[in-house]
Amino acid sequence: MEALLIPIEQFQNFLICLARVLAIFSALPVLQGKQIPPQVKVGIGFGTALLLFPLMAPYTPDFTLTLPEFALILGNEVLIGMLLGLAARLVFTFISFAYTVIGYQMGFAAANIFDPQTTQQLSLMSQFANVIAILIFLSLDIHHLFFHIMVDSYRIFPPGMINISGDAIPLVLEMTAQMFVLAVQISAPVLALLLVSNMVLGLLSRVFPQLNVFMLSFPINIALALFIIALTLHIMPIIISREFDTVIENFIRIFQAL
Repeated sequence: MEALLIPIEQFQNFLICLARVLAIFSALPVLQGKQIPPQVKVGIGFGTALLLFPLMAPYTPDFTLTLPEFALILGNEVLIGMLLGLAARLVFTFISFAYTVIGYQMGFAAANIFDPQTTQQLSLMSQFANVIAILIFLSLDIHHLFFHIMVDSYRIFPPGMINISGDAIPLVLEMTAQMFVLAVQISAPVLALLLVSNMVLGLLSRVFPQLNVFMLSFPINIALALFIIALTLHIMPIIISREFDTVIENFIRIFQAL
């Protein structure tokens, strides 16, 4: 039986496709945790690359590359893939930041837990928000959008082309700044209520000096913050869906500017 021979051009194009897909998966929050074995991540990326390669093949080079050219293109593909994964990471980052600020203000500054995804100590409320955001991310099928953006990225930005000059860097900075604005908007209702609560407790401490306001503030602030979070939790799927639509549109603009 004759051995199955794969043309070198087709094999190198598959490796180029695999490099971008693996870079995207390595930056996605759902697959970024240390508890997921690297073999599973590589297997998922390899299977995804096999499925998407026929769609990406028309945009890959149709000639044999030299070793330096091939290494340079692989490096570019990894950079582009991590840039795409940053789209999802930014949304999760601003949610985590918003709930970290909320946790500190409601009295959970010292209540940190170990996050197996990042192998770091995170705020209790931040970890709670991350779990909710991941569940919403999967339940709304937002991860399917990244399969579309993978193919669109090859159409808009074929392998071997990269130019970080122009409007690409200002667009990335604008997206990052917008994430902090959204974090403030999410945490604003809880922070405003806690500010009013602290003002009332401050007045009570003046009227009743014997009142232990410090010990009384902990259960009151925690109860008020959890109450507001419960009332506004149904808004989070709307915000996450809206922001992922906006972020993906912005990344298409970035690819067009590269």
